[in-house]
Amino acid sequence: MASTETRKMVLAAAAACEDKKGEETRILQLDPADSAFTDFFLITSTANDRQSQAIADEIEHRLKREFATYPNSVEGRRLGEWILMDYVDFVVHIFLRERRAFYDIERLRKSARPIQLAELTAALTERTLAARKKAPVKRVAKKAVARKAPAKKTAKKTAKKAMKFSAKRGE
Repeated sequence: MASTETRKMVLAAAAACEDKKGEETRILQLDPADSAFTDFFLITSTANDRQSQAIADEIEHRLKREFATYPNSVEGRRLGEWILMDYVDFVVHIFLRERRAFYDIERLRKSARPIQLAELTAALTERTLAARKKAPVKRVAKKAVARKAPAKKTAKKTAKKAMKFSAKRGE
């Protein structure tokens, strides 16, 4: 099952596609029985190869900045007809319109379940709220008091050492 972090990264990559005017962006959640290599496919189309490269750059930049992660491998960036970015837990496919129609990955992965961005966001929100309910309330006040006590002892020891030093020098 995909982790919350993976779902957040997929959302960030989809947002990058939308920001750079990717067309027909879809998220497919792959069936674990059929596909043991990844959890999600993110598929988007573009009008030209430069736009494909710009989307790939934006996804890579955003995931590096927000999640400190890099793609495991990137294929096809130079030509820009079909760029594949492998982030292990999800794979990004950036196609030219014609190439997407020709390869039709959605048809090849019939067992994959299409996920809407709103559905993925709602699932993340639900998980976050459930985790907050389970988490115990931390007691910070006791730790703060415990940290102040050693500081006083250290100040007293320093004062005693200074007095001994000045007594030895005859001051």
